[in-house]
Amino acid sequence: MSGEGRVASGEVRHYRDLVVWQKALIFVERVYAVSRSWPADERFGLTGQVRRAAVSVPSNVAEGCGRRSTPAFINHLAIARGSLAEVETQLILAERLGYLPADERDAVLALADEISRMLASLITKLEERRK
Repeated sequence: MSGEGRVASGEVRHYRDLVVWQKALIFVERVYAVSRSWPADERFGLTGQVRRAAVSVPSNVAEGCGRRSTPAFINHLAIARGSLAEVETQLILAERLGYLPADERDAVLALADEISRMLASLITKLEERRK
C-alpha cells in the first residue's frame, strides 16, 4: 500500500513515507535547477518567489501530516496545491520573459501536474475517511 493509502487508513507514521512528499522534494530540486540561470536582478524577485513557493509544497505536506489532525492535514494539502499553482504560474511567466526554455518549463509542469493529482487524491481519501 502506498504512503498515501496508509495515511487515509491511519497507518502512516511519518510524512517522509508519503510518495507525494518525496516527489515534491524532487520538484523543489528541479525548480532550483531551472531558476539557477535566471538574471541576477531577479534574485529577490521572480527567482526568490518561485523558489519559496516550491519549497512550500513539501513543507505544507510535512506540516499538515505532523499536525495529527485530519482537518488540519487536509487544509495544509490544499495550501500545498495552491503553492503548486503559484509555481506553475511563475514558470509560465519565466518562459514568457525568456528566462526558461519551453521544454524545461513543460518538464517541470508535468511533475507539478502529477503532484497536484496526488494531492487531490489524498485530500479526497482523507475527506472520505472523515465521513
